[in-house]
Amino acid sequence: MQLEALRALLARHRHWLFTPLAGALGGATAQWLGWPLPWMIGALLGVTLLRCLGCLTNPVPHGVKLGQWIIATGIGLHFSQTVLEQILQHLGLIILGTLLTLSASITGIVLHRRYGVSPATAFFASMPGGANEMVNLGRLYEADVQAVAASQSLRMMLVLVSVPAAYAWLFAESRIAIAPHAPAEALWLGLIFTLGGLMAWLFQRWQFPNAWQLGALLMSILCAVGFDLHVGLPAGAGEFGQWLVGSTLGCYFDRAFFRRAPAFMLRTCLATVSALLLAIPVAWLLSAGSGLDIRTLVLGMAPGGVAEMSLTAEALGLLVPLVTAMQVLRLLLVLFLAGPVFRGWISLRARYSSADSP
Repeated sequence: MQLEALRALLARHRHWLFTPLAGALGGATAQWLGWPLPWMIGALLGVTLLRCLGCLTNPVPHGVKLGQWIIATGIGLHFSQTVLEQILQHLGLIILGTLLTLSASITGIVLHRRYGVSPATAFFASMPGGANEMVNLGRLYEADVQAVAASQSLRMMLVLVSVPAAYAWLFAESRIAIAPHAPAEALWLGLIFTLGGLMAWLFQRWQFPNAWQLGALLMSILCAVGFDLHVGLPAGAGEFGQWLVGSTLGCYFDRAFFRRAPAFMLRTCLATVSALLLAIPVAWLLSAGSGLDIRTLVLGMAPGGVAEMSLTAEALGLLVPLVTAMQVLRLLLVLFLAGPVFRGWISLRARYSSADSP
């Protein structure tokens, strides 16, 4: 009977059962090789390889939510009253730098439009926002949602795989001393996780983007700053969250993904590289004007995700709250402005087209 029950359980969950196993194998291999963010990057590549070999396994149910909940809570605990004051002191420069790096999206739009891609597809495929959110917005404006999803996923993968590795290689000799982990206090962590989960659930009910990441992050920051806490996650919790998120991200990719519209994907790669390169001189100018660390500023302006770039900053001993603040700011700007900016662009195109017609 027990054997039959086990078989039934395996049959019921076989569509996702191999995802965490491939992620764990990839994460352990990456850690053994000494890669940066091994449990996120390794898990992503492990699941991607499995799917490219023909096993089209699915994400672990609610795994990405749990992973984002854990990671965002740990990131928020890096905030303090002193750090928050420093960020607010340079808020104008941070907003300016974020807006300048957003202008790199124009490269992707121009490249795609030059080769006949529709305005909506070119625009939402090039915006450095969340993949799901850009797909939903693109659908409203009749974009090719498969192309938008592919472009967003590829950009995320390129940034996640290349930026941490580049930082670990370039700054191996000049790494800032990493402070020891703050102690894990069960009472405070239990309260913060509970409040963060409640806020994330409310954000999800209100249909906020990235609800489990932003909700948990907000409550963690409020508690860390409001009560001047000096606590951290228990050992292994961050790696567990990275494994869950990385395994889910890997499910975006398979052989069909990499075969789809190679010219379109190449243009996405070029646009992503140009955005990364633009971040360097902008960060240098901001660093000269504010005294903030240029490496931290580049991470803050890289077109990656909040969690991935913040974890990279944590691994290198950089100022995690500054990277988090810049990444969240860019995400919010894209989410709230992408639709109005696109409508304004289309309106201008229509106006100039009608003016040029006889």
